[in-house]
Amino acid sequence: MAVKELIEMVGRKNVLEDGTTLEAYCRDMSFTTKIRPKCIVKIGNAGELEKLVKWANATGTPLVPVSSGAPHFRGDTIPSVGGAIIVDMSGMNKIVSVDGRNRVAMIEPGVNFSQLIPELTKAGLRLNMPLLPRSSKSVIGSMLEREPVIMPGYQWDAQDPLNCVEVIFGTGEVFKTGSAAGPASLEKQKETKQAQVSAQGPGQTDFARVLQGAQGTMGIVTWATLRCELLPAIQKPFVSGSAKLEKLSDFIYRLLWLKAADENLVLNNVSLAAILAKSPEEYINLKNILPSWVHFFCLAGYEYFPEDRLGYHEEEMIEAAQQYGIKPSSGLKGVSAFELLKTSAKPSDDPYWKLRNKGGCQDIMFISTLERIPKFVEIIYEIAEQYGYPTSEIGVYVQPMIQGTSCHCEFNLFYDPENEKELAQLAALYASAGEALIDAGAFFSRPYGALAEMAFGRDAETTAALRKVKKIMDPKDIMNTGKLCF
Repeated sequence: MAVKELIEMVGRKNVLEDGTTLEAYCRDMSFTTKIRPKCIVKIGNAGELEKLVKWANATGTPLVPVSSGAPHFRGDTIPSVGGAIIVDMSGMNKIVSVDGRNRVAMIEPGVNFSQLIPELTKAGLRLNMPLLPRSSKSVIGSMLEREPVIMPGYQWDAQDPLNCVEVIFGTGEVFKTGSAAGPASLEKQKETKQAQVSAQGPGQTDFARVLQGAQGTMGIVTWATLRCELLPAIQKPFVSGSAKLEKLSDFIYRLLWLKAADENLVLNNVSLAAILAKSPEEYINLKNILPSWVHFFCLAGYEYFPEDRLGYHEEEMIEAAQQYGIKPSSGLKGVSAFELLKTSAKPSDDPYWKLRNKGGCQDIMFISTLERIPKFVEIIYEIAEQYGYPTSEIGVYVQPMIQGTSCHCEFNLFYDPENEKELAQLAALYASAGEALIDAGAFFSRPYGALAEMAFGRDAETTAALRKVKKIMDPKDIMNTGKLCF
């Protein structure tokens, strides 16, 4: 009976029940328990989604929203309970508008980075994007997950670059946030050349913050506006290497204070080799010749007086580098700054860079401050040694955030998904590392799977508050049931 009603809503071809398809949606690269969904419903527009959410409320059917294509890594797209329906949003892939004057783009959830970047380029814009997202990654999905962006100087708030959204809450109600909420309808706003660039609203509310990091447990977004940046007229990238991360920290902070650099990030030799290498042999060679830590940053000039802007920023950078004993250059052994700039401006080539080495990757990610990262690196190395995982195979990505006020730290644990012994070893390491990092002060702002249980289990007040919000937004608990602390 349920399937018949779903077919009436979206059409026969958009309701998938075959075993092969269902099997693909009940597992990913994480350690999440495999639970098979009831079916997959492919959504074509917001009207269909609204009907589906209201039907799910009436029938008590859990919904799991998915907008990105495979592979998946974090377990948030796998049902936590039986009888769930996968809501496939990939068909809603329209770029609604690109506004060069106001530097904003409106897109649907199925739009991925490979699709959006060329359209922004035509308008003289670029997106402050994460480091090498996979080609199938939903742009809205990335922003809702608060994935760190590589230009921290243009990130003014944890919500950036996400602006306004239209969301269908678990109640089935359609809601617009930010300046898109009015006054006047969206159509009237467009007629009068208004741009949906303000994230706050309606009034003093800011409901988009409730949606970010919620893993689809509050509602499903049908479109969003994203703040874009201008394409530079001229760029000059640099790399600098160090045997110790501590040596780079003060220089990075100085660059952030000067607002001199656009792209600004740190990778260890393992992750950088995984990004640049085209073969296992090249990966091993690069890993061995690269410095332990590589800082990549880029200076830029824009439409007005680009050479002048670039020139004075370069003077400031050189002065800071001399002060802290850093030697930035256009290249190091095995890496060209221009090659890295070109690579970072687009999604990862296929296969995804985290899978090229061994076929699987599990990430441990959290927020702290830059000067504390070396302590966390020591912790992960100590635990890896306890479980027999080679520290020489642990990738590290360090990304300053929000003008440098905080820092994203990510450990990339590469593994062979066909090796059961290695899988068991990594699962145990993952759990132990999570506990140890939390004990040491790591802030898991977007925890997945077992890490969510650890994070929320230590904060009863926040958990209680979030459950109250959940009761308002999704009283029937149909939205990605069982995730986070719900």
